[in-house]
Amino acid sequence: MAVGALTTGQDPFRTYWDRDYKAIRLLNMFLEDRKGFNTRFLINPHLDTLVRNRLLGEAYALRAYFQWDLLQKFGGMGLDGQMLGFPIINRPIEVTEEVNLARNTYEECVQQILSDCDSAYRYLPIAHRDFLVPEVGDRAYAGSRYFGRMDGITTRAIKAMVYLTWASPRFNPGNDVSRWDNAAKYAKEVMDFKLNVDNVTNGFNPVNGVNWVNPNFPGIVWSSRYNNANDAMERMFYPGGFQGNGTMGATQDLVDAFPMNNGYPITHPLSGYDPANPYKNRDPRFYSVIWYNTAQAKKNNTGAVMYTFENWEGAKDAAGATSQNSRTNYHIKKMVFMGLNWSDASINRQPHSKFFFRWAHMVLTFAEAANHVVGPTDPGPYGLSAKDAIDFLRSRKTYDGAAGYAADPYLDEVAASGQAAFDEFIKNERRIEICFEGMRFFDLQRWSTTLEEMNRPVHGAKITQNTDGTFTYDLNHEVEPRQFNSPYFPIPYDEILRMDKLVQNEGWEAWQ
Repeated sequence: MAVGALTTGQDPFRTYWDRDYKAIRLLNMFLEDRKGFNTRFLINPHLDTLVRNRLLGEAYALRAYFQWDLLQKFGGMGLDGQMLGFPIINRPIEVTEEVNLARNTYEECVQQILSDCDSAYRYLPIAHRDFLVPEVGDRAYAGSRYFGRMDGITTRAIKAMVYLTWASPRFNPGNDVSRWDNAAKYAKEVMDFKLNVDNVTNGFNPVNGVNWVNPNFPGIVWSSRYNNANDAMERMFYPGGFQGNGTMGATQDLVDAFPMNNGYPITHPLSGYDPANPYKNRDPRFYSVIWYNTAQAKKNNTGAVMYTFENWEGAKDAAGATSQNSRTNYHIKKMVFMGLNWSDASINRQPHSKFFFRWAHMVLTFAEAANHVVGPTDPGPYGLSAKDAIDFLRSRKTYDGAAGYAADPYLDEVAASGQAAFDEFIKNERRIEICFEGMRFFDLQRWSTTLEEMNRPVHGAKITQNTDGTFTYDLNHEVEPRQFNSPYFPIPYDEILRMDKLVQNEGWEAWQ
């Protein structure tokens, strides 16, 4: 897709279309005529009510989530010139029915998701925590044992993300500020819950970094089930020399997005950046996210050296040396468990799950939206400024536990530069914080109004070792051009063929 060569026979996005609609059908079966809610699950009336309310709320919340997944992935400008979403289906469709569905408008889909979130909120507890369930006898059917399932605060997070996208330039050409305002309000509601309710002993603390291998990490708002003792993530990110597959790598463009350890961007005159020694004195977050030339993988980040990365031309980890190395000469450290070494006599693997919504997502959503409403430094109606929200992320510990910024003069400088400059700053912070979490494409999509920003080439590092053991870095080495034909995913081709009311997305004229 990125190079403009996707054919109808190799659609990788059909998986999401099928998965989402299968889930929605099951949820519709539960919700139809309130069958699920009217079912009796327990003899005790009080406990039965707890279960029935929770399950009904979960059904609405899950339907909202799967609808949001459809809208984010398949919503877009149709070939008929309308901004379209997905076909809304709120009842079970029988296999014997003749089906010829039309896509609802983008706004209709937004309203459907928001409505389901509100329905869910009426029935769900605000969160699944034992300390929020005062009656101990109720905790068999409520409380922390249901952590990870849909709850009220998750529906607020979904609404925040929906409003953020709907407020963005591609989907909000008239710049309706009320959409930004709602995105800020709902994100702030989640933030306030974390700061003021979830801040119990051993609970949420905004100073702590993310623990990617703790499925109960307090910064989680909602996550997937976890795969226990799993090393697929590490295999995917490490190079072949350390028994990985090098499936994914970081780009030079991402590396350049990280500031220096004084907080200034590498392009700023006060940064102290040295292109001949590009990895020295970088933002502490950089060292917890990217493996670079000569970096050392240490056991649990502080112990014995398990592996040293050698990415210069002809070295073991260089791009092209093997198909199991990254194409960019960077590998990914984020989300990797640093206690894992396949050479150990007893290999220590830890669980991994996908954090669909977490604290930092809500901070970034709030900062971006609030800045659009009241600018960088005004708390406005929210009681918190966009600048102070971003400070949460820049001052906290890294994923490796290193300290964040104690002083941050660049944050002060860019906040004083006005709304437009701070918007660009937030976009860069978002790029750093959520890299490799599957959100970058959709950010570029919603921020842009043309394909130009999405079709910038991808760069890597080309590294040469000199005779004296030093290195020469070409940091503008083009790895791949970008040639997206559309900023939107295609509606699955076979669905277009069998349902003539379906309108294909702009840029996919050959898929109709």
